[in-house]
Amino acid sequence: MDLLAPPTLGSDRPQRLRQSPAVRRLVRETRLDPAAFVLPLFVRGGEGVRDEIASMPGVFQLSVDEAVREATEAARFGVGGVLLFGIPARKDAEGSTASDDAEAVQRAVRAIKEEVPGIAVITDVCLCEYTDHGHCGFIDSHGGLDLEGSLPQHVAAAVSHARAGADLVAPSSMIDGVVGAIREGLDAAGFGHVGIFSYAVKYASAFYGPFRDAAESAPVFGDRRTHQMDPANAREALREAALDVEQGADLLMVKPAVAYLDVVRQVKDAFPDRPLGAYHVSGEYAMLKAAAGRGWIDERRAVLETLTSLRRAGADILITYYALEAARWLAEGGERGPSRPS
Repeated sequence: MDLLAPPTLGSDRPQRLRQSPAVRRLVRETRLDPAAFVLPLFVRGGEGVRDEIASMPGVFQLSVDEAVREATEAARFGVGGVLLFGIPARKDAEGSTASDDAEAVQRAVRAIKEEVPGIAVITDVCLCEYTDHGHCGFIDSHGGLDLEGSLPQHVAAAVSHARAGADLVAPSSMIDGVVGAIREGLDAAGFGHVGIFSYAVKYASAFYGPFRDAAESAPVFGDRRTHQMDPANAREALREAALDVEQGADLLMVKPAVAYLDVVRQVKDAFPDRPLGAYHVSGEYAMLKAAAGRGWIDERRAVLETLTSLRRAGADILITYYALEAARWLAEGGERGPSRPS
């Protein structure tokens, strides 16, 4: 036996399909399409307001006119939707302004639907941005959370968003029964055509910190572990998703995304007939931005690789603060753009 002779290779050579960018693109199994991207936007009062969020470089609190500008640019690059979060001028214990037709979210819905009719407008339905204590529901007489008691206010907010023209409402509080209550409320108010994009599987995650800066929604006391899911649990995710489907959820969501790819796959396999979103959350975004800002990673390649992993895991819709940047990169040619050799 000649130990110096090269090994005999079989006829099946996977490397043949990796020899050029053209062939790699041709045989790619998972593809990114900006039409499946959703861009979160934080809207507030005023005009010409564009305040950058320190913990989320490139993300801003926007007045309605600036939100319309952002949605217009997103639509120009084929982004499929925007997800609106509101920052009210006034907060109280019941989050009463969440259902005010004159609030920033409702005004932004009307303005975006008028100026950018081709983009889907989704509204977050929760009270944490609107309560002075930062929790998703009411506080009871003993200082605890009366989450179920706040369901009527969630319904009122969802109906107000639907009245403004929202295509989908997205209840995010993870309160038991919130999807069913909103479905009944929308139907009773004549908005049976408005869909529910449920945050069906939302974990009590450490990756939400920058979001709470952006939405000004950090709890004044306590945390949200009594109603958001334990990060250690996966089987429970299927139970939560099943309950929301039974209550009328049209679309499901897993949040966060990157640390829960196994859950994304399990939920998609269990509910293949429901479109599934994965929310690439603020902390996941901020880590990429921070590393890229220090020159530790190639931002374009790292972001597109991350978003591809969400699609590969089974997500149909990608909610990400990178939606517009990623859409631009894809328009420029994706992997053909500038990059460092690996």
